Amino acid sequence: MDDFRAIADAVAGEIASGQLRPGDRLPPQRDFAYRRGIAASTAARVYAELTRRGLVSGEVGRGTFVRAAATVPASVLAEPWQAPINLESSFPILPGQPAALAQGLQALMRPDALGLALRAVPAAGTQAARAVASSFLAQAGWAPEPARVLFTGNGRQAIAAALSALAPVGGRVGVEALTYPVIKGIAIRLGIALVPIAMDAEGLRPDALEAAHHAAPLRGVYLQPVLHNPLGLSMPSGRRADLAATLQRLDLVAIEDRVFSFLADEAPLAALVPDHAVVVDSLSKRLAPGLTLGFAVPPRALVERMVGVIRSGPWSPGGLALEAASRWMADGTVAALVAEKREDARTRQAIARAALDGLETRGDPRAYHLWLDLPEGWRAEAFAAAAARKGIALTPGPAYAVGPGHAPAGVRLALASPAPDVLREAVETLARLARSEPDQIAVD
Repeated sequence: MDDFRAIADAVAGEIASGQLRPGDRLPPQRDFAYRRGIAASTAARVYAELTRRGLVSGEVGRGTFVRAAATVPASVLAEPWQAPINLESSFPILPGQPAALAQGLQALMRPDALGLALRAVPAAGTQAARAVASSFLAQAGWAPEPARVLFTGNGRQAIAAALSALAPVGGRVGVEALTYPVIKGIAIRLGIALVPIAMDAEGLRPDALEAAHHAAPLRGVYLQPVLHNPLGLSMPSGRRADLAATLQRLDLVAIEDRVFSFLADEAPLAALVPDHAVVVDSLSKRLAPGLTLGFAVPPRALVERMVGVIRSGPWSPGGLALEAASRWMADGTVAALVAEKREDARTRQAIARAALDGLETRGDPRAYHLWLDLPEGWRAEAFAAAAARKGIALTPGPAYAVGPGHAPAGVRLALASPAPDVLREAVETLARLARSEPDQIAVD
């Protein structure tokens, strides 16, 4: 057994026996190495192994802490969400949506229309669906060719198909250091290694991407340039231009996740580098998770490969969902819901920011989520656990971190699910909690 694993076992034993308790801070790695008489590089491997086992977590600027024996609250991927007030998932469903969607479904229930919708459809859908989707996805400065528009069952499948098309088993794909948690599970199942790329206030840093690629070649990079999840930031035009130039110079393809982009009028990165970007999107946020459809718009050179990947995945769309979504996109139903949800998101942001006044927050006033930087003394998982005891589910920062440890001491608040009055009460509760002294039993 490698020495670092033996040392990790010893520390794990100290945690199991209660010698190290949840919330205890481990010494800095240099101090740990000195006390144990080991090299600093070995200490780094010990801390990485403890993080991999879920025994400790790191927070930027604060250190590495012993975690609870069980993760609290439920994982961001858990279903159903266990707390009465859900600030963990972000699926906006407006009160008037069922009535707005019912008309399109009634037309689809005619025997002739339903007969067509019940047939199996390929990744390329139908010619009519491609034309509708191409027009629907178009933004100022970017209009995808109908021949490049592909369909999947949902957005997660579009991401999985793009990853699979770019990287073989064992391949490396760059991702923002904080990213959509689901991609980590997708990559594990595909046998793809995710490489965290440093970020700053403008998003992913092109110089960090280039350095990672030169250290060991990447097969692509997954990122969210618009309304990033969880931080809510959007890349300014200068950063997009720099990133586009880097992608071209390195001959890398970006998987551009635009699932939240409907809330903002910003063209995709693909408008600058159409041959170096796969646009992935879905209707899950615009409509609802139960009525969704995924989109993938790859460069011309990748279309055939992605068609094969989607077919063999199998991630092809359902005929009924494709037909229903095409009708709603064509008749303006989705556009009307998007306009309402843009206003709804701004209203909810205003509610949350007013309740959190005086605390450090990050995010875009157009987004359906908000990042709360926790005051000194609070750790992300302890805060999430304390919130869960008050009946509020939210997601701690470590859930979004790709690298081992050193996630920011913050939490993401998803604002879409509760009624506005419930949202206000929940965020006011979180604000009082953040201003209070941390409760060490929050992780016991």
